[in-house]
Amino acid sequence: MKNYKKVLVVLVGVLFLSCSKNDAEEYIPLTAEEGEQFSGGETTVFNKSEEAFGFFAPNLSFDEQSDFGIGNSFFRQNWVTAPASTTARDGVGPFFNAISCSSCHFKDGRGRAPLVAGETGHGLLLRLSIPGIDGNGGNLPDPIYGGQLQDGAVLGQTIEGKISIIYQSITETFADGTTVVLQKPSYQINTLGHGPLASNLQVSPRVANQMIGMGLLEAIPESTLLGFADENDTNKDGISGKVNYVHDVASNSKKIGRFGWKANQPSVRQQVAGAFLGDMGITTSLFPNENAPFGVDLTAIANGGTPEISDLNFERVVLYSSTLAVPARRNYAEQNVLKGKKTFKTIGCVNCHIPKIQTGSNHSIAALRNQTIRPYTDLLLHDMGTDLADNTPDFKATGTEWRTQPLWGIGLIETVNNHTNLMHDGRAKNVTEAILWHGGEAKSAKDKFKKLTAIERSELLEFINSL
Repeated sequence: MKNYKKVLVVLVGVLFLSCSKNDAEEYIPLTAEEGEQFSGGETTVFNKSEEAFGFFAPNLSFDEQSDFGIGNSFFRQNWVTAPASTTARDGVGPFFNAISCSSCHFKDGRGRAPLVAGETGHGLLLRLSIPGIDGNGGNLPDPIYGGQLQDGAVLGQTIEGKISIIYQSITETFADGTTVVLQKPSYQINTLGHGPLASNLQVSPRVANQMIGMGLLEAIPESTLLGFADENDTNKDGISGKVNYVHDVASNSKKIGRFGWKANQPSVRQQVAGAFLGDMGITTSLFPNENAPFGVDLTAIANGGTPEISDLNFERVVLYSSTLAVPARRNYAEQNVLKGKKTFKTIGCVNCHIPKIQTGSNHSIAALRNQTIRPYTDLLLHDMGTDLADNTPDFKATGTEWRTQPLWGIGLIETVNNHTNLMHDGRAKNVTEAILWHGGEAKSAKDKFKKLTAIERSELLEFINSL
């Protein structure tokens, strides 16, 4: 009997020693980081409904909460043609893409490309420019149509034009033989209302982003972003992110760009003012001049005052846009999600989508100061390759460079907006397609993604969709 027990012990020992180190590690459970669910730090809200992007940061003061509510009303409600009895909300146009902020950012979420020809208010617009730079280092607009195509106009005015999209199919194949068919869009502008477009026109499609966490991104210190940058790839890791330096209108100076697909806006305030003017034709004290095609007599068209939104209400919309809460992570402690998180790091996604950042102590909104946030971005410009290129420079951004997209909230876009379309023009129908569009500096991560097993890909997607 004693000899039998000895043999049994020896056999167990042999079996244990025959296991590889990787096999043993597979049985060690992974654990989440402390506080990992708080994507927005103290501004995080625990909600995963279709309203998940629409809550104020819970650490706002009572007065800020009140201003948030008023800003919300100006964001969501439609603007009307001037003159009107609703003087606080008249003056839309005369040329525009939408009649409310929420037309493109429905429920403070993400826009998409039109589903059918002629659909408006979907959240995709076209930036227009010609080669060269203006006195502030920005793009030169089309001589007739300006810097953005408006496909809407008030009564009595002719729209600038209509957008049509043609898709080309591109097939990607994973190492296990699985195929994915991508759709690469090309854009055409039809039904021109005010003459020909420039022969050397540059067209850049831009889809409306979800609004959460913008103030937190603004609160990240410049020194932090500069610390992320490695423009000349001095560490030889193949990643050469750089900051964009753009024109700040209020200070008439150059500042680091943080917002927009090419990081071409330096602040939430300027981003909001630019959208009011470019998207809806609403003037602010920051951008007081109406948009119109060359040759249109603006003096003959009624407006909603000068400016069309008062400074008080404008600042309330800025506060609203700055303090929309970031939803908490879901399923963040589950083993499959944690395995996906490990793969996210292993294949190099974290080189640009930086998981954790600390905000600074100087933001004008106290609730945004000194927060540990998890936005999964470096806010830098990266070369994403020729397949994603719009061939349109934007300040320091080249025609192949795009800002790293924050990933927080990505898993709730379908719940809030009833679609999963991603990338700067919505070409990717889901996260898998979005990864497969990565090129340039991100090609190595994409190639590693394509070599993963089906289970590893599933775990990675579950992690990303938990953000």
